[in-house]
Amino acid sequence: MELREIATFLQVAQLKSFSKAAKQLGYSQAAVTIQVKQLEKELNVHLFDRIGKQTTLTHQGVVFFEHAAAIMRDLECARDAVTEATELTGSLCLGTIESICASIFPPLLKEYHRLYPRVNVSIITDSPGTLLDMMNSNAIDIVYFLDKRMYDDKWIKVLEEPEDIVFVSSVKHPFSGRKDLELPQVIGQPFILTEKNASYRFILEQYLAAQDMTIRPFLEIGNTEFIINLLRANMGVSFLPRFTILSDIESGCLAALNVKDFHMQTWRQIVYHKDKWVTREMNAFIELAGTFLPPAPGR
Repeated sequence: MELREIATFLQVAQLKSFSKAAKQLGYSQAAVTIQVKQLEKELNVHLFDRIGKQTTLTHQGVVFFEHAAAIMRDLECARDAVTEATELTGSLCLGTIESICASIFPPLLKEYHRLYPRVNVSIITDSPGTLLDMMNSNAIDIVYFLDKRMYDDKWIKVLEEPEDIVFVSSVKHPFSGRKDLELPQVIGQPFILTEKNASYRFILEQYLAAQDMTIRPFLEIGNTEFIINLLRANMGVSFLPRFTILSDIESGCLAALNVKDFHMQTWRQIVYHKDKWVTREMNAFIELAGTFLPPAPGR
């Protein structure tokens, strides 16, 4: 049994696809199939069920996955132990939501790359739920997300910071600077919102539903920077984490609207799986992320 075969098995299991694993590893799909078949022959078990386009682990595959993942964690631990003083040269897979990727990650990763230029970083953007599921299956090292406070005994949480979510418009919008705005007035404006799986949109819609209100955006898109560009052009109102628009507020382009009796928060959180071997690349990112906390009012 070769470590290469174990690593290939883990990639197929995590990505649930022979073709995606081949692309990730730089192999042909035939080579991936041969390695898995060789592993199955040595173990004398069937590791995967392939029905149609679905690739799933068998019961024996699930059992072997746990041991295979432990083997690779131990190997990484051994490698780090003997190369502790050397430059970081490994890989790091981060999961995050689009708004954090667009606002916090550019300066954070620029500095990370300056400090550790030989680390290969990959980023996956999706909803918090999807990212956390991927982390639980060892497809992502660290998840940096925005949502209500979430806890799980399978996770280690290294960051939990409150963040305001605000209604925002261009400073040219008639509502900018007003102190007497009521919530029904604001949600009646032409609205640009993130997609429904965005955590802060879900929080807003839950709150409105409790007040027997609804919001009907004229545009829904997952790209935060695109939304901000439309707001700069005074094309409507949106609902975004304050940290995503701080620079535009400071430059006088956008304004957070002052809505009476309305205040909403969410939480920036960084987690990794408790069974994950924390590589030096992961630890370096966790330490650096703490220096790139977006400032909040009064902080």
